[in-house]
Amino acid sequence: MLRLEAMSCGYGGMRAVEALDLDVNAGEIVALVGSNGAGKSSTLMATAGHVALQGGRILFDGADISRASPMARVAAGIALSPEGRRLFRDLSVRENLIVGGYVRDAAHQPGNMDTVLDLFPRLKERFESLAGTLSGGEQQMVAIGRALMSEPRLVLIDEVSLGLMPKMVDVCYRAIQALKARGLAVLLVEQSTARAFAVADRVVVLESGRAVWRGSAAEARGNSAVIDAYLGVAKVEGAA
Repeated sequence: MLRLEAMSCGYGGMRAVEALDLDVNAGEIVALVGSNGAGKSSTLMATAGHVALQGGRILFDGADISRASPMARVAAGIALSPEGRRLFRDLSVRENLIVGGYVRDAAHQPGNMDTVLDLFPRLKERFESLAGTLSGGEQQMVAIGRALMSEPRLVLIDEVSLGLMPKMVDVCYRAIQALKARGLAVLLVEQSTARAFAVADRVVVLESGRAVWRGSAAEARGNSAVIDAYLGVAKVEGAA
């Protein structure tokens, strides 16, 4: 569904990602992991159209979208749940969700809203609450839900668990698994490798903007070199 071919991107004269090749198939979760500054968020932002390419190209369903606007990519079926959530804090949960469905026919809004609320029942209780009054976990639910309002086939999710209580992380990850079960593709950036490796089908490790390891999640869990040499953190739960 998604193919990055030798994709390079960055900011000004600085390259954050260098010649990255990456594929994501329908109904698949691919985890993009690495230390801070490795280029993970830049990869998602470039895929969504918010960071200009400096080389290579991005294909979605075989079509070259390298120069497409962010809105055109949303219309094509790519949605982003960004790092830090970036909600409209002075709008209600309902209004934030409506904004996410802007590119779709208004007639689809009730059904899409029901899908989000079924996925995150907690939001029914906070439906008319301002986003700025929500807990971090509730805000993350709104951010993912807002992305789903655009009826995506590929969801880019950046830093699901950052700053959240374990209970809220569990809710968000159950939702991600539900998306996969519905046939959506997910490209996931996550600092918690234990969480990422538990749900992912495949793992790509970035270091200084380059892919330095790739394989199945099972291989990643069993390969201590991935953790010790590239991530610079303690071993993942279940790693050898």
